[in-house]
Order: sequence, then structure tokens, then C-alpha cells
Amino acid sequence: MLVKMNFVILGAGSVGFQLAKYLIGQNNNVALIEKEPDKAKHASNVLDCMVINEQGNNIETLKKAGINKADYFISVTDSDEVNMIACSLVASEFHVPHKIARIRNIDYSGTRVLQQPILGIDYFVNPEIETARAIIRAVEGGAVSDIVYFEKSSLQMRSITVNGSSLLRDKCIEEVKRTIQTNFLVAVILRENEYIIPHGYSVVKENDKLYLIATAENFEKIFFQIGKGRIEMNKIVLIGGDRVSIYVAEQFLENKKKDLSIFGRLLRYLKPMKKRKISIIDSDYNNCKLLSDRFPEAMIFNSDISDEGFSEEEELAGADLVIAITGNQEFNIVNAVYAKSVGAGRTMVLVNKSNYVHIASNLGIDVAVSQIESMVNSILKYIRKSNIRSVYSISGGKVEVLELAVEKASRTIGKKIKELKLPRQTLIISVTRGDNHIIPDGELTLKNGDYIIVIARKESVARIEEIFTS
Repeated sequence: MLVKMNFVILGAGSVGFQLAKYLIGQNNNVALIEKEPDKAKHASNVLDCMVINEQGNNIETLKKAGINKADYFISVTDSDEVNMIACSLVASEFHVPHKIARIRNIDYSGTRVLQQPILGIDYFVNPEIETARAIIRAVEGGAVSDIVYFEKSSLQMRSITVNGSSLLRDKCIEEVKRTIQTNFLVAVILRENEYIIPHGYSVVKENDKLYLIATAENFEKIFFQIGKGRIEMNKIVLIGGDRVSIYVAEQFLENKKKDLSIFGRLLRYLKPMKKRKISIIDSDYNNCKLLSDRFPEAMIFNSDISDEGFSEEEELAGADLVIAITGNQEFNIVNAVYAKSVGAGRTMVLVNKSNYVHIASNLGIDVAVSQIESMVNSILKYIRKSNIRSVYSISGGKVEVLELAVEKASRTIGKKIKELKLPRQTLIISVTRGDNHIIPDGELTLKNGDYIIVIARKESVARIEEIFTS
């Protein structure tokens, strides 16, 4: 029998709304607290959950939301102070096993943050840090697509958008594999905001977004054959000088300062990057002065690209990679398209809305990173049970890719895949056994220590957890 979990979420902005929508879709009990009337009204009209239009750092409001029965309290308002105070209040007054806080100001993140709870907060999530990590991963992969790593597998997941001139267009999956002639798996096809879990005879159409599973070496071959081979990215231009840009620039420039911030510690999980020539373009003069002091080895331009008098076009034209990461997603897309038109090698943008990711791809932008999806995926990974190692949502959260451990007490050990009674449209796409990666069929018998990659509809995830949980 599947067990519902109880969530109280403070903040119905983009992150809180998307998180609530996802958790409701998995048949959990969700209560959403939002002080802004317009946001509360929108959430109440769209989401099938309790929405309370009140201040969240109030004991009576929390009780009204069902905090006494909550498994998780998640505070994702735009205010660090509100999030910390709310979590501290919940920790002191109620017995809630897990408290999660969105914290943007890394000065609050002391050296103990990753080792033990602080102020009753069990898990911190920082939107700028999650976004910067996604950007860095994409650059490491050649800035040709978004990239998802798995913890216990050398396989990766990347995406390809099929344009009108693509050699993949109007071919079935079997023909695509014969055309590319390397080992990979098409896990999902995203088509007009709907998803297809394909079979060998599924036909690829123009504007489809294909999610592929392969090794890093095979992805190099795949992207080379579709005309997006790796290029040297010695010169990178960042448009926008906010926190995300600063975090990315620090990694590119291999900043030698001892970094005890949460970001510095998180970057230890990423391999060192080659030092590159970095330029930052920002329209705020005072911010440019601060950037110049912080990055003396970088070129800082105080300029507005949308201005008729913009004079740094040569800087964009000579760039191997242009990353538009201002706080305005429409501005980022326009800037990236402009940079491509004047000769930039590759372009990357920061967006918030998930449907803008697909729009950016259709406009010829190489990589679109969603800050909201990065945040939500980080939170979802934390709330998963211990045998789920990774989680990644696609198609606006309709589909999930999970990495699960088959542990020694699991009921799946000794069973063939066809005997597991997996939910409809669930596919085990890889089994890692030691150093071997197996593309399984229904006859494969699972063993203790296997790591499997599963793709499934979001409403099936709870059932999959039940199947694989000890």
C-alpha cells in the first residue's frame, strides 16, 4: 500500500508552485502558505491543495496548514530571513522530521552547513548555486546540450532538438541508430510539451527534443555527426553580472582565494576547469566596478546590449561561448540569438519557465538552463528515499529519470525485470553491475548492488519506490 506524505510549503512563487504541483501529482497531501493575495489566488485556482493566504511565520497559520502531521516543511519564499525564521520556528515548536530552506545569501552558509542542521534547517538549497552548477556541467560537456550525470554510472543523459535540416528528422529510432552508428538509447521524445517513451519504430519529427542516454565518449561521436562537435572554448563572454555570473566566473578563472562558502564546497564535486579568457558585460556601472575589483584578470564592459550605441559587438563575434544570465529570461534569449547572429560559436541562456527551454532550442540556442527546474530537482533529490540516488524531471515534471540502488534487503533481488510489475510507461534503461553497463531486457535478473536507471511518469514514482524499497 502506498503511503502519502504530508508537505507544508511556505511560498507560492515559481519554485513553491512547481514543487507543490509536482507533489500533488504524486498523490501527496500538500498545504501551501502564501502572504501575497494574487499568488495565493492563482495557486488556489490551479492547484488541488489547501492554500492559506497568511503570513507563514505564525504558529496558528502553521497549525492551520497541518504542520503537526507534516513530514516535510519547505520554505521557499524570496526572503532568506523569512525562510530561516520559519524553519527555526517549526523546529522549536513542532516535530517535523525534515525542514528545507531556500537561502540565496551565501554569507549565511557557514562551514558546517553541509555537515549538520543549523537553526533547525536540515537542507539548504540556493537557486544561484544550483544554476551555476548546471551551467558549469553543460560547459564541461562542450556546451552543446544540457547534461545529467548519474552517481553510480558513467552514462549521461543529454538532449538534442531536431531542426528542419537535421539528419534525424523523419527517421524512426532504428534508422537514427543506423545513421549515427554508435551505442546510445533514446529514453524520451518531448513533442509539443507532451512526452513519448519510444520504441524502435517511433518516428522522429521536426522540433522534437530527444533525451539520449550514452557514455561521454559516445556523446562526442553523436554530436560530431549531427554537426555540433566539440570546440575549444578559450574565450567566454558572460552577459549579466549578478550572483550566478560571479559563481560561474570564479570557476572559469580558477579563483585562488580560499573559498569556505557553500558554493566553494559544492564545487569540489566538479573537476577543475581549464583557465579561460573571460569577459563580463553588465549595464550597471557600480556593479562593473565591483566586478573589476573581484576579477582583475577578466575584461569588464559597462554596456547595454539593447542600446543602439552598443560597441562591444566584436567581443561577442569573437567569443567561443556566450552565456546570457541576467535576471530577465526574454532578454537572455534575445541576447543569445543576437550573439549567434554576429558569429559567436556557442550560446547558452538562463530561463525560468520550463517551456522557454524548448523555445530557446528552436531558436538555435545551444543550451537553456532553467533555474526553477534546477531548484526543484535539488529539493526532490533530497526528499527521495535513501535508495534513490539521482532524480531529474523533464517535460515540465511529467516524467522523471531516477537512479536507484538495489540494496541487499530489496524484494527485487533474484527477480527478472518482467516479474517486477512495473507501472505502465515505465522503462528500465540501464543496469550498472560493477564496471559493466547493461541495456536490459525483461529476462535480466536483478542482483544485490545493481544500480538501475529508470524513466517513468511522475505519478508512477511512488509505486516504483515501493517496489525497490527494502
